[in-house]
Amino acid sequence: MVSLAHLKRRLGQYAAVWVAGFLLSGAGILAGLFFADLMTAADVVLPAGLALAALALGAGLTASLASRETPATKLLVLAGAGLLALPLLWAPVSAAVAIAFFADRSIEYSEAYAAFQIGVSRVLFPISQWIGDGDLFGRVWTAFQWVSTAVGFASAVVNIWPMLRRLLGPEPVGEV
Repeated sequence: MVSLAHLKRRLGQYAAVWVAGFLLSGAGILAGLFFADLMTAADVVLPAGLALAALALGAGLTASLASRETPATKLLVLAGAGLLALPLLWAPVSAAVAIAFFADRSIEYSEAYAAFQIGVSRVLFPISQWIGDGDLFGRVWTAFQWVSTAVGFASAVVNIWPMLRRLLGPEPVGEV
C-alpha cells in the first residue's frame, strides 16, 4: 500500500526547496552585484545553491528511506527523486539566468553555469542520441529548461496557494 500523505509531504518539501533555491540564489547573486561582476557573483553563489539543493533532496530521500513507510512508498519517493533531481537543481541556475536576462548579459560566460550545462548534457545527450540524431540535443536542452521551470513553478503554486487562501480569509457567504 502506498502512503499518499507521505508522498504529498515530500512533494511539498520539494516545492519549498525549489522556491528557496530560486529565491536564495537570486538574492545572493543580486547582493553579490554590489561587490563584483554578475558572472563572478554567479560563480560564487551557484555552486553553493546547487550543493544545498542536492543536500536537501538527499536528506528528504534518506528520511523517506529510513522511515517506516511501505516499500512501495519508498520506491515511489526514490523514483520521484530521480525524475525531479534535475528540475530541482535548475532552480538556483534559473535565478541566475533570469537575472542575466534582465541585466542584458549572457549567462554562458559564467563558469558555474557552463559546468552545470556540461553536467546536464552528460545526462541528456545520451538520451537524445538514443531517441534521435545529435541535433536533437539543442531541443532537449531547451525542453529541459522549460519543463524544469514549469515543474518548479507548478509545485510552488500548488503548495503556496492553500497558504494564500488562508491569509485572504474565508470565502464570503452569499445570501439566499
